[in-house]
Amino acid sequence: MWRGFIDDKPREECGVFGIYAPGQDVAQLTYYGLYALQHRGQESAGIAVSDGAEIQLHKNMGLVAEVFNETNLGLLKGNLAIGHVRYSTTGASSLANAQPMVSRSSHGSFCLAHNGNLTNVAELRQTLGRSGAIFRSTSDSELILNFITCFRQNSLPETIKQCMGYLKGAYSLVVMTKNQLIGVRDPRGIRPLCLGKLGKGYVLASESCALDAIGARLVRDIKPGEIVVIDESGLKSVQVPPARHRSLCIFEYIYLARQDSIIDGETVNMVRQAFGRQLARECRVDADMVIPVPDSGRVAALGYSETAGLPFKEGLTKNRYVGRTFIQPVQNLRELGVRLKFNPIKDIFKGQRVVMVDDSIVRGTTCRQIVKMLREAGAREVHFMVASPPVLYPCYYGIDTASPGQLLAARCSQEEIQKYLGVDSLYYLSLRGLLAAFKAPAQEFCTACFDGQYPIAVSAFTALDNQQGPDVCIMPEFGII
Repeated sequence: MWRGFIDDKPREECGVFGIYAPGQDVAQLTYYGLYALQHRGQESAGIAVSDGAEIQLHKNMGLVAEVFNETNLGLLKGNLAIGHVRYSTTGASSLANAQPMVSRSSHGSFCLAHNGNLTNVAELRQTLGRSGAIFRSTSDSELILNFITCFRQNSLPETIKQCMGYLKGAYSLVVMTKNQLIGVRDPRGIRPLCLGKLGKGYVLASESCALDAIGARLVRDIKPGEIVVIDESGLKSVQVPPARHRSLCIFEYIYLARQDSIIDGETVNMVRQAFGRQLARECRVDADMVIPVPDSGRVAALGYSETAGLPFKEGLTKNRYVGRTFIQPVQNLRELGVRLKFNPIKDIFKGQRVVMVDDSIVRGTTCRQIVKMLREAGAREVHFMVASPPVLYPCYYGIDTASPGQLLAARCSQEEIQKYLGVDSLYYLSLRGLLAAFKAPAQEFCTACFDGQYPIAVSAFTALDNQQGPDVCIMPEFGII
């Protein structure tokens, strides 16, 4: 499916949520939590609940409000639950790949929800295939589930700890047994996961905005390489040796996370404002107004406006009802898809010099159509300010920019992009300026999409999309050589 005309943005794979709260309606609370995380995935949604005796699961394709209703939520009774919203980056968009996923074995049932991508999928599939594992989906989340199931020897948390030595890539997990909630973050901490408190219970979520949605208090972020185990005895933390430093995906702050979230101690809203302020210091032009590309460019545009001393105006109206289910038009009608989503407020543009601010350019198709609409509305000049550096390299850790051919800046020079977009000038925030917006040091972030410096090695098998892995995978801890 061609997605560019509707949303020319990178897409996150999913959002995860977990809650241990005996005596509360955990299914309903998980529903609210997933609603708050809907921006992280719009293809499928699911909730699994345990009452201490059995695990019940409901999942389907669609948005959270489409998948769940009072009837099916009312059937999910228990003391703990996990939930998931998905956008496919690894594996097709199908019900088989929807999460949570459940494992039922002689060691006991458990279910899992995953955010991120593994980079050694081919090797792990080959190992599991020799062990007799059967795959019902094409997602690496099921691979993690089967890996844990096949090599479960001791307690589930101990098995997860052992398995983490062989899982390469990005993963934040929420795992649920009949009486335990477990949260896991990979040793690099590429994908976010936070811990909250709700009364005497605990909550795990991809972003703190999901905690706010149910009235929970943010306690802290799960540390890279940390496993937290929550049950009737309270919370216990098990630490796997983390990497030398964290490598949090910087695109969480640029675009992926909600602006009201706090991730690893940094408020997304404040960071995005700082991007805009720094952009104004680096790239200033003579203009009459600053407008954002809604909604993701709004906070950076405010920062730019304040520092540049230019009026901030809402120049584009966004249609909130054009989204995932919009009918895909044929080639000659794709421009109308953009016009249905965005429309300029014509009376403010006539004869004006406009600075348009957005968070990023990935494919450039939507931006080009917006610029054309501003010209038609009477804008005399359009200067495009991008509150991040050029996206030059693909992501293999859970964002759907896995093909360099999709990336406009990887194919074209800045002058060529300026001409393609039809703008009078084009400026990007520098990588140094981007990193200056954070309290944490630069080495704490994954910036591979800008500089090609991947914190976890990406095998040729991952880069070439599911080619066969090596014949031998040595895992002496599990008796497989």
